[in-house]
Amino acid sequence: MSDQFDVIVIGGGPGGYSAALYGASAGLNVALVEMDALGGTCLNRGCIPAKAFLETAAVKRHVDHAAEFGINPGGPATVDFARTQARKQGIVDGLVGGIAAMCKGRNVEVFNGTGSLGPGRTVGVAMNDGSKAIITGTNVILATGSVPRTIPGFDRGGPIMTSDEVLDLDYVPSRVAVIGGGAIGCEFASTFADLGAEVTILEGAPKILPGLDKDVAKVVERSFKKKKIALKTGIMVNGHEPNDSGGTKVNFGDGESVEVDAVVVSVGRRPLADHLGLEGTAVVVDERGFVQVNEFCETGEPGVYAVGDLINTPQLAHVGYAEAILTIKHLLGESPMPVMYDKVPWAIYCHPEVAWAGPGEQQAKDAGHDVVVGKHPFKFNSRAQIVGETEGLVKVIAKKNADGTAGQILGVHMVGPWVTEQLSGGYLAVNWEATVDDVAEFLQPHPSLSELFGETVLSLTGRNFNG
Repeated sequence: MSDQFDVIVIGGGPGGYSAALYGASAGLNVALVEMDALGGTCLNRGCIPAKAFLETAAVKRHVDHAAEFGINPGGPATVDFARTQARKQGIVDGLVGGIAAMCKGRNVEVFNGTGSLGPGRTVGVAMNDGSKAIITGTNVILATGSVPRTIPGFDRGGPIMTSDEVLDLDYVPSRVAVIGGGAIGCEFASTFADLGAEVTILEGAPKILPGLDKDVAKVVERSFKKKKIALKTGIMVNGHEPNDSGGTKVNFGDGESVEVDAVVVSVGRRPLADHLGLEGTAVVVDERGFVQVNEFCETGEPGVYAVGDLINTPQLAHVGYAEAILTIKHLLGESPMPVMYDKVPWAIYCHPEVAWAGPGEQQAKDAGHDVVVGKHPFKFNSRAQIVGETEGLVKVIAKKNADGTAGQILGVHMVGPWVTEQLSGGYLAVNWEATVDDVAEFLQPHPSLSELFGETVLSLTGRNFNG
């Protein structure tokens, strides 16, 4: 093994492995240090396994409604969740193996151990086999990610799970409480409800998915109520009382409680800087545990960068990818443009799906913009009717011109079938600062779900033929 590298990356999640692979493709000599499995939280305990479970839930929904399409499945669908778990793990293992193969193919030297940064960009690695290594980099990228936050009185174990443990289940609990109504909590709630569980969401904010555009949030809330998901918002969770059957009673609000078989604590994630060392360096960790960086993801230590969940930017895998590219370009002296965090694409994979880029209507107004808004529902879209998914809408927020017409597109917000796959056009419009008139010229395929975005933009020109 070499002990001198152009770049050392500590952490093998999306921000880390993409920095290593992108750097290697630029001709750099790269080392990647990972204490667990390559792929990090996203691949092993987050995005990928959670979406695999959501797809199982989608298949069950399709089977449950098959008779509407003239297909008679011969009885109600049953769930073999152990098989679901095995399928999920097969997907994860294949993708982890793919990252390892790409690292090998690009001569990225992988160190299986825990890396800590010292002075002079020296990294000590406590190898998983008990040995130690010391390596030095011209540049170091910190990418150690995050771990689930917990709350007092809800220690992991038994019926109490975080997003880590719930992804190892091989059965569907009959009754589930999800503490936290954010993106991750809503994805788990949607999954288990569609798989037949009784689900209760406990959220401290006045509504689930706080921060979402109100029109979009209303669609999700209405859909969840149709699934018989109990929404308890604006409440405080006060603890729980385990019972003899392996479940527990969760206490909340003013003397309320719910008996459940499993509790999913989904109250966000905290940065994992615990093992980074950093003594003798100018790297600064703030009071919330985030490594402080500038717009190019540089820390206070020359030649040391930090990316991904370790820094206070949107906790999204694709943001980690963008930051990885940014750091490699910057250390190569290529003068890259910083990531525009206010315009990144967001996606929530509950049913119905949610996706957006740019500010919502109220956010745009709060920023001082006079706006024009266009909204079209999926219920009139031919493809949505064909696939049997008519719930949802597309909403476009544009600046109001001096003459009252709609101008630059500020935000595009979607909720409905497969909107996470439809956002790209809206994302490009927002980031290219395109106008309504610009985008209205583009043809959308028919029949398609994506044509609803085009129709919504067209309506903002003052003329349209649908809606």
